[in-house]
Amino acid sequence: MENIINQSWTEITITVDTKDIDVAGNIANMVVPYGIYIEDYSALEDEVMEIAHIDLIEEELLRADRTKGIIHVYVNPHENPLEAVSFIEERLNSENISYEIKIADCATEDWVNNWKQYFHPMPIGEKLLIRPTWEDEYDADGRKVLHIEPGLAFGTGSHPTTKLCLETLEKYVNDNSTVLDIGCGSGILSIACLLLGAKSAFGVDIDSLAVKTAVANAEENGFDESKFSVVQGNLSDKVSGKYNIVVANIVADIIMEFNKDVGRFLDDDGVYITGGIIESREDEVVYSFSQNGFEIIERFEEKGWLVFVLKKS
Repeated sequence: MENIINQSWTEITITVDTKDIDVAGNIANMVVPYGIYIEDYSALEDEVMEIAHIDLIEEELLRADRTKGIIHVYVNPHENPLEAVSFIEERLNSENISYEIKIADCATEDWVNNWKQYFHPMPIGEKLLIRPTWEDEYDADGRKVLHIEPGLAFGTGSHPTTKLCLETLEKYVNDNSTVLDIGCGSGILSIACLLLGAKSAFGVDIDSLAVKTAVANAEENGFDESKFSVVQGNLSDKVSGKYNIVVANIVADIIMEFNKDVGRFLDDDGVYITGGIIESREDEVVYSFSQNGFEIIERFEEKGWLVFVLKKS
């Protein structure tokens, strides 16, 4: 862990009751598949005896709270730690898990400003340039410019799964596209689709802050409600009609839940694009696709994250 800290990665700590540590750990792993560690001293004496066959334990460990577990998450300095926090909070709330989250020893405002120094205009795929709204000097070089102020909502384009989804959408969006964006976060995928020529996009997110952020980002890019509308909802509970592109950049468990319903909202010749899946969950997600009548057209991978393009079988 020392190397990680020396590289100025952000440490997020999540404290939960020990009974919730496994579920909370799985949620944390969805955000950073490359490294978390968990402190859980609820069975300290038994575990030490089993491993070391001694009953001498440091006083400091004996004083540790046995009712709580602490999950340590490390976020790459080039990614927004507040995206990770927002995501983790949303998932813990949905599981009714009580928690306390801290971001290192810094105030939240400091992390917002610290992180911004790493987020610069970046080309994505062959047609897009993601430009944070505080960066005024950039060369579009013929690309469509997506102006983004992510705030606390997930989606800057820097996370591998968002980047993969953007690159994938570029291949499939055309002037006839109507897009459904489940778990839209900052609105980045919907707005990208509109810049790439889509007729319209409809976004859904469980987080009210994300909904506000997505609306503001759409307006920043010149799209009003006639082109992009977004609602607060849980998966498809506020969705009607059919779309020829459905994109869900969420997490494996939620995608497997959504797989049961997505067919109702996808045109027969449409494509279903899923992201936010870590490699260790691939087999069960792929099984869920086949069980719900989808076949895989394409599979993309980056840094342990997967994106699939699917069509109805």
